[in-house]
Amino acid sequence: RRGSFQSSTSDEDMLEITGASLDFPIADDDPPLDREMGGFSSYNGGGMNGTSTMMDFLEEPLPGVGTYEDFNTIDWVREKSRDRDRHREITSRSKESTWALIHSVSDAFSGWLLMLLIGLSAGSLAGLIDISAHWMTDLKEGVCLAGFWFNHEHCCWKSNTTFTDRDKCPEWKSWSQLILGHGEGAFAYILNYLMYVIWALMFSLLAVLLVKGFAPYACGSGIPEIKTILSGFIIRGYLGKWTLIIKTITLVLAVSSGLSLGKEGPLVHVACCCGNILCHLFTKYRKNEAKRREVLSAAAAAGVSVAFGAPIGGVLFSLEEVSYYFPLKTLWRSFFAALVAAFTLRSINPFGNSRLVLFYVEFHMPWHLLELVPFILLGIFGGLWGAFFIRSNIAWCRRRKTTKLGKYPVLEVFVVTALTAILAFPNEYTRMSTSELISELFNDCGILDSSKLCEYVNDFNSTKGDDLPDRAAGPGVYTAMWQLALALIMKVFITIFTFGMKVPSGLFIPSMAVGAIAGRLLGVAMEQLAYYHHDWAIFSGWCSQGADCITPGLYAMVGAAACLGGVTRMTVSLVVIMFELTGGLEYIVPLMAAAMTSKWVADAIGREGIYDAHIRLNGYPFLEAKEEFSHKTLAMDVMRPRRTDPPLTVVTQDSMTVEDVETIINETTYSGYPVVVSRESQRLVGFVLRRDLIISIENARKKQDGIVSTSIIYFTDHSPPLPPSSPSMLKLRSILDLSPFTVTDQTPMEIVVDIFRKLGLRQCLVTHNGKLLGIITKKDVLKHIAQLANQDPDSILFN
Repeated sequence: RRGSFQSSTSDEDMLEITGASLDFPIADDDPPLDREMGGFSSYNGGGMNGTSTMMDFLEEPLPGVGTYEDFNTIDWVREKSRDRDRHREITSRSKESTWALIHSVSDAFSGWLLMLLIGLSAGSLAGLIDISAHWMTDLKEGVCLAGFWFNHEHCCWKSNTTFTDRDKCPEWKSWSQLILGHGEGAFAYILNYLMYVIWALMFSLLAVLLVKGFAPYACGSGIPEIKTILSGFIIRGYLGKWTLIIKTITLVLAVSSGLSLGKEGPLVHVACCCGNILCHLFTKYRKNEAKRREVLSAAAAAGVSVAFGAPIGGVLFSLEEVSYYFPLKTLWRSFFAALVAAFTLRSINPFGNSRLVLFYVEFHMPWHLLELVPFILLGIFGGLWGAFFIRSNIAWCRRRKTTKLGKYPVLEVFVVTALTAILAFPNEYTRMSTSELISELFNDCGILDSSKLCEYVNDFNSTKGDDLPDRAAGPGVYTAMWQLALALIMKVFITIFTFGMKVPSGLFIPSMAVGAIAGRLLGVAMEQLAYYHHDWAIFSGWCSQGADCITPGLYAMVGAAACLGGVTRMTVSLVVIMFELTGGLEYIVPLMAAAMTSKWVADAIGREGIYDAHIRLNGYPFLEAKEEFSHKTLAMDVMRPRRTDPPLTVVTQDSMTVEDVETIINETTYSGYPVVVSRESQRLVGFVLRRDLIISIENARKKQDGIVSTSIIYFTDHSPPLPPSSPSMLKLRSILDLSPFTVTDQTPMEIVVDIFRKLGLRQCLVTHNGKLLGIITKKDVLKHIAQLANQDPDSILFN
């Protein structure tokens, strides 16, 4: 049956693409919800006519009526109205019997139960991904003899080595020690190098082949698509079970391969997949697309909560960055889901240090007002880098789409991985995983730190308690500075080519790494300046000799926030995530200063964040709620048909036969048709959806006697007078929307755009003195906005 709907339904706001921005064909991941999304077909615009008894065969809700095709936009008004009707019915019944009361209570409780399940599943999967990725990352360098399933750190826990040699325990063998019997010398280095590159290539190739073969939707970060889905678009299979399984496995492989990507964005996608699959357990969410999107908003919050160990930051991220419709109830539920997810991850304890993330740090040194200048400089750097990254990455992704490059995803991943691994191995700061690198850069040097970044010239006479004074940099620090500068250059350029490949790839961690490196370099420079020139006017008031004035790790943290803000344009959620990561309340002002500066600088160069830019690149029908519409156009300038177009396709209320309606359906690709009194009067009666018409007519032909091609279809309460010899008539009033949204032809477009944004409409009819003139769809609005912004209007919804 599905084949007949699929004809060429390009719909007024539907994507004519195969596999939404993917370059390989799609297996239908999740079966369409036709069979299980019946329900509430007697929706008549907010239930105004729901009470009238209808004697037609559609008395019983038909499976499929009121559901949506793939790549369609949902009708928020209709979905919310259905839910209100359902809720009203349950409430009125609850007074009749105890069983109905229990049903009412369970219905109210089901949302919280669903949040609990989402939190548990998101936390468990995040723990599994963290542990596996940690182990497989270390596998590139060696193996543990005590048990191959131990990573380097766990392997050395039980050994009796001294604190300074804690990384060189006898149980852990590098590949050269295992194969050659010794780890020193040029040949051993080359062998380790080779093994590192081979493992990296194996991991990334396995990831891209799994994505290509089983779940093409599992590539990328998933946040642009989730933003689009939450705005009411339907991409079937994007949040299905196959996508979840493959994304979880390939995310571990992609992170372990050492590519310049993170797991944070994809974890949001993984959590949303969990949310979508668990929705099927509850009828309330399975049958209502708008209710399901409330659950997905909460799932996105749980995803960020486990990605950064920041439950409040997750809720704010969902509110600020991904959600389109976020009522107060969803805020509480998101908070609960994020809490459960963080608690679950904490119980699993993936890093063995009771922290939810690898780079948790604690600083205790206060910062000085004059340090705001370097913090703002880091903000400017973050904004410039963010704008540069977005432009370069979008240009590269556009090239991938429009040239032959897009046809060879496996080869692209192979080349980028080989290049990354060959460049990364010689430099210890790029060889380690990006999370470990950030952890090292955030770290404040203590007495026992054996890292190169902490090789200062020690003068122990001036040590007061735990705080080490600012000291002169030793040779190790200068070597580390050079290596970090090279690592910065590599990360800046390689990330441009990595993000958007056909493997799961997040952007949070690489962006933070770029900022953390820049911040640490600036922090060490400031520290040395204060040490050698403490008598300068800028230092003299607050930085005496032998005091600990500058914390380089803090600069790294501020830099990381600035770069992440420059790329994603987050502000509030970013600052909260960063302070939940670091547990430092006194550093909120530096973080806010850097985040705001980076957003201002990046916005001055280009208005879009990376996710909005990818939404536009892929042509998704996303109506940005933050943008202002400031042009003076009217509804009549945007509506169709235009003066040169053929007249609007309409259905009359009681004079068309089944054959006439089927002809209209076959000859057009619209998603619905206005119903008018007659072709002459053009007075509007309502609006009927194409899909509902197809299902109802097919069903009537099978189940109702006497329905033939010449049968009259009527949408009125009473059948029209006809001669006795005429065939049975078909009453379809129950699928008619009697309260479609209408505006007059003189309505300013800014009001129309506002209506589309705030109510989530699919289409809006245009009338003049009560007569139907035309129609405006979401796609028309998006095309109009693109045209006014001097962009190609045909890029909307088309690949």
